[in-house]
Amino acid sequence: MPAVRSVTDASFVEAVLLAEGPVLVDFWAPWCRPCRAISPMVEQFAARHPGKVTVVKMNVDENRETSGTYGITTIPTIMLFRSGRPGRSVVGALPKKALEKRLRDMLG
Repeated sequence: MPAVRSVTDASFVEAVLLAEGPVLVDFWAPWCRPCRAISPMVEQFAARHPGKVTVVKMNVDENRETSGTYGITTIPTIMLFRSGRPGRSVVGALPKKALEKRLRDMLG
């Protein structure tokens, strides 16, 4: 199973809101250069933290309902969900070390 999988409006509730443990959602779009720039870093983070956090990606162009529900107006946005509730987020692309630190800090 890949470290990061895609979710859709239809699978979001089960994959994120009903998930056991924390879930990081990477809201992105294929045309977004900063999204593509951080994608390998997000995947590496997921691979280094198996069992501690689930990491999923959501294409905002194809899943407008969920991205609208959570007010995603700038991408990339990475949002942490715990027990079905949205929490801290990272908006915009950051350098690798800064992004890794923010993601680790989000997990607490």
